[in-house]
Amino acid sequence: MSNAALLRWIGLILVIVLIALQLKLWVGGGGMAEVDSLRESVKKQADENELLQKRNQALAADVEDLKHGEQATEARARQELGLVKPGETFYQVVEPGAATSVPPPPPPVAPGGQ
Repeated sequence: MSNAALLRWIGLILVIVLIALQLKLWVGGGGMAEVDSLRESVKKQADENELLQKRNQALAADVEDLKHGEQATEARARQELGLVKPGETFYQVVEPGAATSVPPPPPPVAPGGQ
């Protein structure tokens, strides 16, 4: 075997190894598709964590208000429990066109029994 033939075989083996490594990189387990999928999962989780963090901060502020502020407790009782202080008058405003649960009046009865 000459040196040229030996170099061709070495070159062919190197090309085959390169192709095999590229296939593993793009298609195989732990390849680029899996990396992209994991990056997307991390981004979704980070977004969800940010929303939950904002919610936790709002809840912590509510807790602080309820611990130290009488007005916050009263406002929450008025809103959620319908608190009305003695001497206050409660008014309920019904928007026009809002559906009501009052049944329609019965039809009038004709004179003569029917």
